Amino acid sequence: MSLRLRLAAAFALVAVLTAVAVAITAPSIVGRGFAAMQADDVPGGVGRGQGPGPMAGLHAQQVERETTIALVGVAVVAAGAASLLGLVIAGRMARPLARLERTAAAVAHGELDARSGLGGRADEIGSLGRSFDAMAAELQATEVARRRFFQDAAHELRTPLTVIDATTSAVLDGVYDHDDRHLETIRDQSRLLTRIVDDLRTVSLADAGVLPLRRESVEVGPLLESIVRDMGVGATAAGISLGAQSAERDVVSADPDRLRQVLVALVDNAIRHTPVGGWIRLEARRAAAGPVVIAVIDSGAGIAPDDLPHVFERFYQADPARDRSTGTSGLGLAIVRAVVEAHGGRVRAANEAGAGARFEIELPPAGGHARG
Repeated sequence: MSLRLRLAAAFALVAVLTAVAVAITAPSIVGRGFAAMQADDVPGGVGRGQGPGPMAGLHAQQVERETTIALVGVAVVAAGAASLLGLVIAGRMARPLARLERTAAAVAHGELDARSGLGGRADEIGSLGRSFDAMAAELQATEVARRRFFQDAAHELRTPLTVIDATTSAVLDGVYDHDDRHLETIRDQSRLLTRIVDDLRTVSLADAGVLPLRRESVEVGPLLESIVRDMGVGATAAGISLGAQSAERDVVSADPDRLRQVLVALVDNAIRHTPVGGWIRLEARRAAAGPVVIAVIDSGAGIAPDDLPHVFERFYQADPARDRSTGTSGLGLAIVRAVVEAHGGRVRAANEAGAGARFEIELPPAGGHARG
């Protein structure tokens, strides 16, 4: 039964019990009063023997008052008893709300694992408890992600800082010669620090929903061809062939610089995970009245099933042994997701049958509506 019906039933019960008590006792009380008044009206009756006259009228008024007082007393006693019963019922209904209040106070004081335990109820309190528990679980997950993010960020920033400090100290202490090779190490690590900070800023702006976007209509085909041209040198140097395929003149509503940033990050990621002699292909297609889908496919080893759900997380390392020697910030795929979602699109990763990994991004077509 819903809480609203329970409250209505409790109030109705109080009223019914009061009315029943009055209805049961009223005939007896009123009957005694009428009997007393009739006895006074009979000369020499069994009443007070007053018979008709002024004294009989006074006695009738007294009987009327006594009857009224008795009826009121019965009503008050009945209402009090019914109210006590109502308080008991209300206390039972308020008990889960008090439990929810204690749980909310615990969550407010940082106990994010606290739960109301009211999800099994079928009334409004149960619905409220389920919503609260879901909110608390989301807060707990967010807090865990926040702590992990700061720990990972501190770790990623510490690595180049340690290299810079160690190299500088070695040069100053005479362990290393004052040559350009060590200066290049310091410069490269400083650039890596700058990239990490810039990438962190991009992800933070996207998460806050304030990433600046300069939207315009972007033709996907020419964009893919330009990326193949720009990234082709690096791919060729790595012994990998890079090509693009776009059958239609697909046009998306996007920031061209941000979209290029996303595709370059995906191609760069594919180059680093594709062996010599492999290939990378960029594709674009659009379903009828649907979003434009841009895919980056490679012939590498693919993504381990355990890693697939986490590839877009910040600083996630599918290979724990990797380092920053490639100059990456560890935020490339996190930025891909953040920028795509800022456009109202979606991104996903999968293993291509018979090949390697497949990354797809969905973007609203020009003139279409972005998804929330």
